Amino acid sequence: MHVVPGLEVLYFGTPVVLISTRKEDGTANLAPMSSAWWLDQSCMLGLGNSGQTTANLLRERECVLNLPSSVMVDAVDRIALTTGKQSVPDHKARQGYRHEPDKFTLGRLTQQPSELVRPPRVEQCPIQLECRLVTATAIGPQATAFHVEVLRAHVEEDLIIPGTHHVDPNRWDPLIMKFCDFFGGGINIHPSRLAEGWNMPHRNDRRSMV
Repeated sequence: MHVVPGLEVLYFGTPVVLISTRKEDGTANLAPMSSAWWLDQSCMLGLGNSGQTTANLLRERECVLNLPSSVMVDAVDRIALTTGKQSVPDHKARQGYRHEPDKFTLGRLTQQPSELVRPPRVEQCPIQLECRLVTATAIGPQATAFHVEVLRAHVEEDLIIPGTHHVDPNRWDPLIMKFCDFFGGGINIHPSRLAEGWNMPHRNDRRSMV
């Protein structure tokens, strides 16, 4: 039997992406997000307007989409409730966000030079997509949809099916964000600071299983 619960969150499950961009001073910013989907050689990104990544992407018009595997969940969670904005927006402060100027160091991640764009790649991520901005479209007053073109894809060699240009789906285990919680291989694999900040009702159930 179906019910009509009036869902407050529609995060049914998508891969986590670490977006690297450049701030005005030329230093790197890194932001975890999961409102992303791909079509051909393009990607659509949904980002809130109050974040540093949105400002950077609109100004610099390029980024790197770094896809972490499920084993990188610790690093992703360490930077989950941080923002590159020096002045933390009120709604984020209420969720527990704080300003962090160097998310690479906080996440214990390594900057790797890109080849076609200025923002760095995340060395530890098995898949890294260098991108340029094509269009930006407002989604109401609080968010923007970004269409980016993938200029170059970097993939760990052991993820490629030998003799092809394809990723082996049996070897690639992406980190999935589902209703603000982390999943890998279909299993809830790590407590989520984001779920706590969003006050998700299932967070206590998850903790009881850890």
